[in-house]
Amino acid sequence: MSGRWLVVVVRRGRVLRRGLTVGSFALVVLFGATGTGLAVPPPPPNPSDSDLNSSKAAANEKAGEVGKLTNQLAQAEQKLSSLQDDVELKQEQAMKALVDLQTAQDAASQAEEAAKSARAEADAAAGAIEKARQDLKTFAAASFEQGSTIGSVSAYLTADSPKDLLARAAMLDSIGGSRLNALDRLQQAQTEKSNKDSAARKAVEVAQEKQDAATRAKTGADAAQADAVQAQQSQASQNQQLQASKASVEQQLYAAQSKVNGLQGQRQRYQDWVAQKQREDEERARRAALNASKGGGRPPSSGGGGRPSQAAGSSIEAVISRALSQLGRPYAWGGGNGSGPTRGIHDGGVADMYGDYRKIGFDCSGLMIYAFAGVRSLPHYSGYQYTSGRRVPLSQMRRGDMLFWGGSAGIHHVALYLGGGQMVEAPQSGSYVRVAPVRYGGIMPYATRLIG
Repeated sequence: MSGRWLVVVVRRGRVLRRGLTVGSFALVVLFGATGTGLAVPPPPPNPSDSDLNSSKAAANEKAGEVGKLTNQLAQAEQKLSSLQDDVELKQEQAMKALVDLQTAQDAASQAEEAAKSARAEADAAAGAIEKARQDLKTFAAASFEQGSTIGSVSAYLTADSPKDLLARAAMLDSIGGSRLNALDRLQQAQTEKSNKDSAARKAVEVAQEKQDAATRAKTGADAAQADAVQAQQSQASQNQQLQASKASVEQQLYAAQSKVNGLQGQRQRYQDWVAQKQREDEERARRAALNASKGGGRPPSSGGGGRPSQAAGSSIEAVISRALSQLGRPYAWGGGNGSGPTRGIHDGGVADMYGDYRKIGFDCSGLMIYAFAGVRSLPHYSGYQYTSGRRVPLSQMRRGDMLFWGGSAGIHHVALYLGGGQMVEAPQSGSYVRVAPVRYGGIMPYATRLIG
């Protein structure tokens, strides 16, 4: 079809092919000399800078809310943990009070049993003495009736002078030493039993006091435990509300970020269309010049007039796009290079436990190597990547900067900052490349900037 015209005539819903015809219903399409179509599609929507800026501002506002809620939730979780520790402490204190109460109750029961036994022994001793006294009275009465000098028995029983002792000696001759000795022993036993009875009563009082104190301690411990549990449950409820609020705002943030990404995508597609149109225009000009040179007998020109395109991955958005293109890719320790994911390597430890050496994926520094491949070559070690560019304070970090975690022992993790408090990272063995909120615990004080 080189150098020919094609006319498509549309009439009453039918399409007819004819030769060269000019009419009011004809749609004429020009093909070039080589037969290749050069028509450029209509331009896609091009969002205004105002739309882009307002959408970014909305996303940043939601990201700020998420960050605020995240901090509140972290503080609430810390408080909940502290309250849980307090509950466990109060539980142990309540258990101690229970054990002390049981011990005091057992001691009180034993003291009561001992007191009962001591009272019984004292009562038995008193009964024996009373019986012995009755026997003495009976014996004395019988001796008196027989004419003996037993009348001094009562004085003997309360003797406090030599005369009384003589009377006692006379009585000993009358009643015999055995009866009086038995009475002495009974009186001594009564004294001992009375002392035991008194000590037992005192032990009961002490045991009762300890039991009362243990009961009060148990009541106090139970009340303290109940208060701790109530505080813990109240905090847990607040945490749930915070978590729900955070999840809601995160959804709003996701929607806002999606809008930003959508508008940025539209802007990118429009810029691609402009570039494509420019290339098509330049190609037409080149072909027109080529045809003109053929018609004039001049040798064909080798120039095309086209400008070289920007190197792949040399912009911040290109870097981020490359990193995000790997979302869901498995973490593989030692994996990743400038061309994409690679097989992980053995570490003799955790990575081997997760089988990283069998996976195709990235580790944290490998993902950065791939993302920045169009900018510069990075070493496969986060510590070296930390010093690979210009370091800026975290307060000035911006989209496309690298963030690092570590301490005095060295750097152990790196991620790419997306803005709005979000980052993309390859976290650890057993996980996947993901987008996550920036973690500020253990973060290094500077971000590393390779672009801008």
